Amino acid sequence: MPTKQVGKRFQMSYGVVEISCGSLVEIRGVQNFMKTEMNRPLRRIVLVVALLNLAYFGIEFAVALAIGSVSLFADSVDFLEDASINLLIVVALAWTARSRAQVGMLLALILLVPGLATAWTAYERFMNPVPPQPLALGLAGLGALAVNVTCALLLTAYRHHSGGLTRAAFLSARNDVYANLAIIATGLVTAFVWHSVWPDIVVGLGIAAMNADAAWEVWEAAREEHRTAEA
Repeated sequence: MPTKQVGKRFQMSYGVVEISCGSLVEIRGVQNFMKTEMNRPLRRIVLVVALLNLAYFGIEFAVALAIGSVSLFADSVDFLEDASINLLIVVALAWTARSRAQVGMLLALILLVPGLATAWTAYERFMNPVPPQPLALGLAGLGALAVNVTCALLLTAYRHHSGGLTRAAFLSARNDVYANLAIIATGLVTAFVWHSVWPDIVVGLGIAAMNADAAWEVWEAAREEHRTAEA
């Protein structure tokens, strides 16, 4: 089967698959994709990426609870989102387009729930303004950045370097990097500039807003696929 790779967009004779580092952006017109020989290494890579994200979700969530960090809690939601959607890629490509679309829309709604939990955590920090431990915060941010870089390297073989990313894929990659750098900066600011809970709250709410936007992207992609399946 001929394959043309554009960014993270895989153009094949039987459909189109677009993947970001940790996020399913779009699946359109894919039939029996999982049965092809060329899909086996891709499925393995996506599964590894999913497991990396799931593992670091657990680590970052535990650290967030231990130090009371809003930003780490919000970023852990992003790892859970990435893990969930990559697992969906692994198991759902053999499903019908309608089934994938329905699961995608349900997943988008589920992803909003942790965002609301992040907002509640921010409220609790506001009422009990104890700054998180800067060292643990910064180290967790560095670990998150390392995981995202690893995901990007694992997916490098499936990119065409001269091609541009789709808007949704770009937003997802940008959100991951911005969130990690913002968390590291929050740790430094809290340690050396302003020992306050506010840097963590502001960054946490910003990440939560980006997660909500990512959920909307998943919803829109699923709706588009559902319309295509109905046509």
